[in-house]
Amino acid sequence: MMLNLEWLRTFKAIYDQGTLTGAAQALYISQPGVSLHLNSLEAYTGYKLFDRSAKRMVPTERGKVLYNFVLEPLDKLELAQQLFHKSSIVDRSTISIGMCFETFQFTLEKHISSLPFNVIIKFGEYPQMQQDLDKGLLDLIITPQKGTQKNLEYQAFSKEQIVLVCGNKTNIDPLMPLLKNNNLLAAKDWLRQQIWYSTTADMEHLKKFWLSNFNEHPDFKPNYIVPNISSIVRCLSDQEGFSVVPDFLCSEAIAEGKILLAWEGSPIIENTLYFGARKGTIYENEISQIKNIFTKER
Repeated sequence: MMLNLEWLRTFKAIYDQGTLTGAAQALYISQPGVSLHLNSLEAYTGYKLFDRSAKRMVPTERGKVLYNFVLEPLDKLELAQQLFHKSSIVDRSTISIGMCFETFQFTLEKHISSLPFNVIIKFGEYPQMQQDLDKGLLDLIITPQKGTQKNLEYQAFSKEQIVLVCGNKTNIDPLMPLLKNNNLLAAKDWLRQQIWYSTTADMEHLKKFWLSNFNEHPDFKPNYIVPNISSIVRCLSDQEGFSVVPDFLCSEAIAEGKILLAWEGSPIIENTLYFGARKGTIYENEISQIKNIFTKER
């Protein structure tokens, strides 16, 4: 395990501030993130660096020795960082944003070059995004799931509907009267025999749609597993086959007649989309600009 410089910066902040909360505020990260850095540093050194009391973090003798050893080097590094920013032609902040690939591609990608600040985009699973946001590794997430971390706040901004779609060469004539007459058992059996597409990441949309409408999990495997929902839309365009996807990701292809909206389902399935951010973030201005883009696009 290598020594992480951020652990030492967090250690110094705890020493200077006297509390985990004070260190978190000084570093603009969450208190769990501060605790994680301290625990990692203590595991690395093999020594307890603070005695934890109800009101203050009291440095141990080992903690005092380490502080005196790293104080001057850390101060020099912080000075170097300030000088570097002063010598920059344009002082640009940097924010990290977590979202799914399709959300980035359909909403934010075309606006990236016009943003007056640096952006790092990260893709991944939503629970991991929430943890990274809480730890200060991300500054904003776009998610259909709300976490339980106390340092995070969520703002609803849009809804997406999960729908059954098919390529425009798919013959859905046998399916329509079954759905119209609410013959769901026969509709389910017919759909099971069709060509299906899904993604490599998961089958959550298909599972949720199938369970909601047919009261059971799908008992078949998709014929084609492709990288993402954008791939599904392209594969289905002017072809045959079915998939279950969020409506906003296929609305353009439906409008162009390349794929068909086969069934909205009954009941209709909707996901609420949220902006997730840390409370008291220093990037409020940058995050507001990103939020405006998503609000206008959706």
